[in-house]
Amino acid sequence: MRSRYRWFLVWAAVVLVVDQATKYWAERALSDGREITVVPPLIDFRLVYNPGAAFSIGESMTWVFAIAAAAAVVGILYYARRVTSLAWALALGAVLGGAASHLGDRLFREPGFARGHVVDFIDYNGFFVGNVADIALVLGAIVLALLTFREVPLREEPPTDAASEEGDEAAEKQTP
Repeated sequence: MRSRYRWFLVWAAVVLVVDQATKYWAERALSDGREITVVPPLIDFRLVYNPGAAFSIGESMTWVFAIAAAAAVVGILYYARRVTSLAWALALGAVLGGAASHLGDRLFREPGFARGHVVDFIDYNGFFVGNVADIALVLGAIVLALLTFREVPLREEPPTDAASEEGDEAAEKQTP
């Protein structure tokens, strides 16, 4: 089931690249203070640099968020090695991609290493401003909760010998 781990890594990479590309665009297009209305009055694009967590909580603790993001990335990478369920792999990949992108912001953006600010640009009617990584983190967490609630196993069981033999016999009968 190594292919599930590959799907997990590919999806995480897609989330990370899309998030960083949209942040790059936002810094180029919105750095002059311009706002772009996307879905009036619900969503606007405006550039914000967030030193804290959600809703700018803990603005003076940026280094703590860098450590937490690094721990999350390492933990998810370790945990996902056991995954054989595609749904779990994709949900964990979304969370990994979002966490890795935020970690990259914390490590490599101004004002300095492990103190960098996260680039946010999707303004939800003044309620909060986020980015693509935030969307991936929230959706990934919701899917993980649903998988847990529905008791979807992390590891899919391989077919038993009896089920495998029945499938082989059915396939043989259908072959002319």
